[in-house]
Amino acid sequence: MGSAYTPGLTVSKDVVVQRVRRLPIKGDVLVAAGDPVKHDTVVARALLPGPLQTIKLAEKLGVEAKDVRQFFQLKEGDAVEKGQLVAKTKGWLIFKGHELTSDYTGVVESISEITGHVLVREPSIPVEIAAYVDGRVSSVMVGEGALIETRGAMVQGIFGVGGERNGTVRVAVTGQGEVLDAAAIRADDAGKILIGGSGVTYEALQKANESGVIGIVTGAVRDVDLIKFLGFDIGVAITGQEPINLTLVATEGFGVLPMAERTFNLLKTIEGKTASLNGATQIRAGVIRPEVICPMESVAGEAQVAASGGTLDIGTPIRVIREPYFGLLGKVTGLPPQLLTVESGAEVRVLEAKLDDGRDVTVPRANVEIIAAS
Repeated sequence: MGSAYTPGLTVSKDVVVQRVRRLPIKGDVLVAAGDPVKHDTVVARALLPGPLQTIKLAEKLGVEAKDVRQFFQLKEGDAVEKGQLVAKTKGWLIFKGHELTSDYTGVVESISEITGHVLVREPSIPVEIAAYVDGRVSSVMVGEGALIETRGAMVQGIFGVGGERNGTVRVAVTGQGEVLDAAAIRADDAGKILIGGSGVTYEALQKANESGVIGIVTGAVRDVDLIKFLGFDIGVAITGQEPINLTLVATEGFGVLPMAERTFNLLKTIEGKTASLNGATQIRAGVIRPEVICPMESVAGEAQVAASGGTLDIGTPIRVIREPYFGLLGKVTGLPPQLLTVESGAEVRVLEAKLDDGRDVTVPRANVEIIAAS
């Protein structure tokens, strides 16, 4: 019987997770291999060059460009403050001289006798990268960052929005088929990650945002509610950079879809614990899945390492990620070796599966992902 490699979706109570924490530019790494870290531990720091601003000196003073150094009172490398007098011309007869103050704080980078402009580099912008999860430093990338490793429970979703956040988990519904509504959000939910069931209402998103909830994990979300909440439509690029204070993770898809029972039961086991949450999603090359990671302080035995994929075989649990069976779970029952012509006219490899609702279906292998559960 044939087998195939396909993208995976981790739902595990005990898995080793590694996350690369890398600066956007060269900087200083503040940890060493083996160091224990908390989610808010700063592991690396760098300084981004400040923006370059232009003082049109010749134009504002009414002088020739070649004469700017004669009137400019500073030189390259000098510090300058906003409002500081930087140039002036002498008066002549009944005409007053001109004075010019800087509109910027920074360092004089260049003085051009060709353009008559002075360039001021504003102060550097500090950039810090935190560990994101509680764990330890597995290895260090000199001048770049570190690889952080942790062990515990992990749930990956289908889609998410919002960036990295950390909070205490609370299950806010009674079952995986219940929609999370505004009434389920409490006054003491600030700083928490709420677990929903089959969906979340727009009103609940709004109330959660106003109440200081930092995350919601639910089976699905209606696209109209998400667009209304965000104020804009989601494109095809990576998510996770939205200007919102709430991270949302949908484990099954869009609409109203009950959260998978194994996923809901796993999330119930981490209620009251602190978890790391990230809604970043990319479904094209270089797949990124939204996730919930809950480090465990003491676990025994060996654990699998979270992987981005796995091998399809008979009995492999899968989720369909394309219509008409989008979001449905099942198990592989067959892997025909021959190509099959699909509705679009393309010839593709397919698999046969029995869905959890009892239906036997045939779908392209590219339209499923493995659910790595343990």
